Amino acid sequence: MKILVLNVDRDDDFGRKANVKSPILGIKENINAANKLGQADPEDSDLNAIFSAISTYNKLVDEKKDVEIATICGDINVGIKSDEILVKQVEHVIKETKAENVILITDGAEDEYILPIIQSRIKIGSIVRVSVKQSKELEDTYYRIIKLLDDEKVQKQFVLPIALVLIVWAFFVLIGMTASGFGAILFTLGAYLLIRVFRWERNIARMLEEVKSSFLTGKLSVYTYILAIVVIIAFAYFSYDNTRIVSEVVLVPILQFLYNMVWGIVIAGLIALFGHIIDIYVKDKRVLWNYWVAPFSLFAFGFISSAVFRALYEALLNWPAKFNVDPFLTLSFIGYTSTGIMIALVGAITRLYIKEINLIEDNNIEVEKQTTQFIDEN
Repeated sequence: MKILVLNVDRDDDFGRKANVKSPILGIKENINAANKLGQADPEDSDLNAIFSAISTYNKLVDEKKDVEIATICGDINVGIKSDEILVKQVEHVIKETKAENVILITDGAEDEYILPIIQSRIKIGSIVRVSVKQSKELEDTYYRIIKLLDDEKVQKQFVLPIALVLIVWAFFVLIGMTASGFGAILFTLGAYLLIRVFRWERNIARMLEEVKSSFLTGKLSVYTYILAIVVIIAFAYFSYDNTRIVSEVVLVPILQFLYNMVWGIVIAGLIALFGHIIDIYVKDKRVLWNYWVAPFSLFAFGFISSAVFRALYEALLNWPAKFNVDPFLTLSFIGYTSTGIMIALVGAITRLYIKEINLIEDNNIEVEKQTTQFIDEN
């Protein structure tokens, strides 16, 4: 009965670090692969595993057993992709060696996930788990943690939020606001989880890259965006500081906060829009008339939202005993909402007018180009 000493490298350290193509079949090829990996990364646990496989092979040869040795490697993306590669390689090795029994050599629990796959194709006579002799339990745990920390997915999913929590907590401790640190930690984790759930990582990375590029090229928009954020934060602090609990209804202080925040949002939006339009004009030497309606919309939002939030706030002061409709019938509410609607209409109408003028100008330019081209051709 032919025995196969099979070493498993599920995350393909041999391929990535030593440029060794797998499957690695035969004692000479495995010794060469071990030497290459040893020179590339002497501390890699797969090095212990392959030398253990070589040692097991030599012992069986000394015992006059019919034995062959092979190393199969997967992929750095451990999971379905790596296991598919390992399945193909193990089938190829079994076909080449005509083995009937396997002694499986692994360097940890991760490689043993492929155990059922191998077991379904050939009989496993023995499993040898390799760990450094200093302390098997401690060393095995150490290498598992190290391998996990080297995994990019683990770093993003677990190490990053822990690092954020530590940084936020340390910051608030240093400025003497330890009590507020817990709330800041919850906010940071909540924001991180929200980004992960909606998969905004690429958008945020793209935005940060754009900010970096803007700093290097001297774009005005990056400074107006920063100023807009400062305005939002300032108004948020002002709104929070001026919010009073005057009712048992939770919605009342929220409406008061929003009422105080409205014009901060409008001002921040105008500042950001101004920088963006200037950048486009400087870059392309043209005015984007599509943005014409944006300031009108912001002002309309300011007038209508402030009127609605203020009226709702006053209407709910005595809730649930009474819902007061009088705030919705005041001259202030009617005047503010009417002004907002009129501003929005003026913006929409003038945008259509400007768009029509631009279309006529574009058509005239196109006609002139075609006429000039026709004259040149004839």
